[in-house]
Amino acid sequence: MVTTSSVRPAWFPVVASLLLLWNLFGIAMFFLQYTMTPEALARLPEDQRTLFEAMPGWLWVVYAAAVVSGALGALMLLLRKRAAVPLFWVSLLAVLVQFGYTLLPGRAVEVLGPAQALPMPLTIIAVAALQVWVARRALARGWIA
Repeated sequence: MVTTSSVRPAWFPVVASLLLLWNLFGIAMFFLQYTMTPEALARLPEDQRTLFEAMPGWLWVVYAAAVVSGALGALMLLLRKRAAVPLFWVSLLAVLVQFGYTLLPGRAVEVLGPAQALPMPLTIIAVAALQVWVARRALARGWIA
Protein backbone atom coordinates (compact mmCIF):
# COMPACT_ATOMS: atom_id res chain seq x y z
CA MET A 1 0.00 0.00 0.00
CA VAL A 2 1.36 3.40 -1.02
CA THR A 3 0.64 6.34 1.19
CA THR A 4 0.87 9.89 0.03
CA SER A 5 1.89 12.88 2.01
CA SER A 6 1.37 16.48 1.00
CA VAL A 7 4.23 17.49 3.31
CA ARG A 8 7.13 18.21 0.99
CA PRO A 9 10.54 17.03 2.11
CA ALA A 10 13.21 19.67 2.73
CA TRP A 11 15.21 18.50 -0.30
CA PHE A 12 12.35 19.14 -2.74
CA PRO A 13 12.76 22.92 -3.27
CA VAL A 14 16.54 22.47 -3.43
CA VAL A 15 16.22 19.86 -6.19
CA ALA A 16 13.61 21.95 -8.03
CA SER A 17 15.93 24.97 -7.87
CA LEU A 18 18.89 22.97 -9.14
CA LEU A 19 16.79 21.63 -12.01
CA LEU A 20 15.75 25.16 -12.88
CA LEU A 21 19.39 26.28 -12.93
CA TRP A 22 20.34 23.25 -15.07
CA ASN A 23 17.61 24.07 -17.58
CA LEU A 24 18.44 27.78 -17.66
CA PHE A 25 22.01 26.75 -18.45
CA GLY A 26 20.55 24.65 -21.28
CA ILE A 27 18.75 27.70 -22.66
CA ALA A 28 21.99 29.71 -22.46
CA MET A 29 23.86 26.97 -24.34
CA PHE A 30 21.15 26.87 -27.01
CA PHE A 31 21.38 30.63 -27.44
CA LEU A 32 25.18 30.61 -27.61
CA GLN A 33 25.18 27.84 -30.20
CA TYR A 34 22.31 29.21 -32.28
CA THR A 35 23.83 32.69 -32.46
CA MET A 36 27.38 31.50 -33.11
CA THR A 37 29.12 33.86 -35.51
CA PRO A 38 30.98 32.59 -38.56
CA GLU A 39 34.22 33.67 -36.87
CA ALA A 40 33.44 31.63 -33.76
CA LEU A 41 32.40 28.67 -35.91
CA ALA A 42 35.69 28.89 -37.80
CA ARG A 43 37.58 28.55 -34.48
CA LEU A 44 35.95 25.17 -33.72
CA PRO A 45 37.93 22.02 -34.45
CA GLU A 46 37.12 20.80 -37.97
CA ASP A 47 35.20 17.72 -36.80
CA GLN A 48 32.95 19.77 -34.51
CA ARG A 49 32.44 22.44 -37.19
CA THR A 50 31.43 19.76 -39.71
CA LEU A 51 28.79 18.36 -37.33
CA PHE A 52 27.53 21.82 -36.42
CA GLU A 53 27.14 22.86 -40.06
CA ALA A 54 25.34 19.61 -40.90
CA MET A 55 22.69 20.10 -38.20
CA PRO A 56 19.29 20.31 -39.93
CA GLY A 57 16.98 23.23 -39.17
CA TRP A 58 14.27 21.06 -37.65
CA LEU A 59 16.76 19.83 -35.05
CA TRP A 60 17.20 23.38 -33.79
CA VAL A 61 13.44 23.45 -33.13
CA VAL A 62 13.69 20.16 -31.21
CA TYR A 63 16.67 21.51 -29.24
CA ALA A 64 14.71 24.66 -28.35
CA ALA A 65 11.68 22.58 -27.32
CA ALA A 66 13.89 20.46 -25.07
CA VAL A 67 15.44 23.35 -23.17
CA VAL A 68 12.37 25.59 -22.99
CA SER A 69 10.01 22.83 -21.84
CA GLY A 70 12.63 21.67 -19.34
CA ALA A 71 13.00 25.16 -17.89
CA LEU A 72 9.24 25.68 -17.73
CA GLY A 73 8.85 22.24 -16.14
CA ALA A 74 11.42 23.12 -13.50
CA LEU A 75 9.69 26.43 -12.83
CA MET A 76 6.35 24.63 -12.47
CA LEU A 77 7.98 22.12 -10.11
CA LEU A 78 9.36 24.97 -8.02
CA LEU A 79 5.89 26.57 -7.99
CA ARG A 80 4.38 23.17 -7.05
CA LYS A 81 2.25 22.92 -10.19
CA ARG A 82 1.32 19.61 -11.84
CA ALA A 83 2.13 21.11 -15.25
CA ALA A 84 5.72 20.12 -14.48
CA VAL A 85 4.95 16.50 -15.40
CA PRO A 86 3.89 16.97 -19.05
CA LEU A 87 6.52 19.67 -19.58
CA PHE A 88 9.27 17.33 -18.39
CA TRP A 89 7.89 14.57 -20.64
CA VAL A 90 8.10 16.94 -23.62
CA SER A 91 11.65 17.83 -22.67
CA LEU A 92 12.68 14.16 -22.34
CA LEU A 93 11.11 13.26 -25.67
CA ALA A 94 12.80 16.20 -27.39
CA VAL A 95 16.17 15.31 -25.83
CA LEU A 96 15.80 11.71 -27.05
CA VAL A 97 14.98 12.90 -30.58
CA GLN A 98 17.79 15.46 -30.55
CA PHE A 99 20.52 13.09 -29.41
CA GLY A 100 19.07 10.11 -31.23
CA TYR A 101 19.57 12.05 -34.45
CA THR A 102 22.90 13.60 -33.46
CA LEU A 103 24.47 10.32 -32.40
CA LEU A 104 23.11 8.03 -35.11
CA PRO A 105 22.29 9.53 -38.51
CA GLY A 106 24.12 12.72 -37.46
CA ARG A 107 27.29 10.60 -37.11
CA ALA A 108 28.64 12.30 -33.97
CA VAL A 109 30.01 9.03 -32.59
CA GLU A 110 31.65 8.22 -35.90
CA VAL A 111 33.15 11.70 -36.31
CA LEU A 112 34.13 12.47 -32.71
CA GLY A 113 34.51 9.00 -31.23
CA PRO A 114 32.52 7.61 -28.30
CA ALA A 115 34.69 9.19 -25.61
CA GLN A 116 33.97 12.68 -26.90
CA ALA A 117 30.47 12.20 -28.35
CA LEU A 118 28.67 10.28 -25.59
CA PRO A 119 29.28 11.73 -22.09
CA MET A 120 27.29 14.97 -22.38
CA PRO A 121 24.30 13.53 -24.28
CA LEU A 122 24.06 10.62 -21.84
CA THR A 123 24.22 13.03 -18.90
CA ILE A 124 21.51 15.25 -20.40
CA ILE A 125 19.28 12.25 -21.11
CA ALA A 126 19.77 11.01 -17.53
CA VAL A 127 18.86 14.40 -16.05
CA ALA A 128 15.81 14.68 -18.33
CA ALA A 129 14.66 11.24 -17.15
CA LEU A 130 15.35 12.22 -13.53
CA GLN A 131 13.19 15.33 -13.96
CA VAL A 132 10.26 13.20 -15.13
CA TRP A 133 10.75 10.83 -12.20
CA VAL A 134 10.92 13.65 -9.62
CA ALA A 135 7.82 15.37 -11.03
CA ARG A 136 5.81 12.15 -11.19
CA ARG A 137 6.85 11.25 -7.65
CA ALA A 138 5.96 14.74 -6.44
CA LEU A 139 2.54 14.50 -8.06
CA ALA A 140 1.88 11.02 -6.65
CA ARG A 141 2.86 12.15 -3.17
CA GLY A 142 0.82 15.34 -3.29
CA TRP A 143 3.82 17.68 -3.21
CA ILE A 144 2.53 19.40 -6.34
CA ALA A 145 -1.06 19.95 -7.41
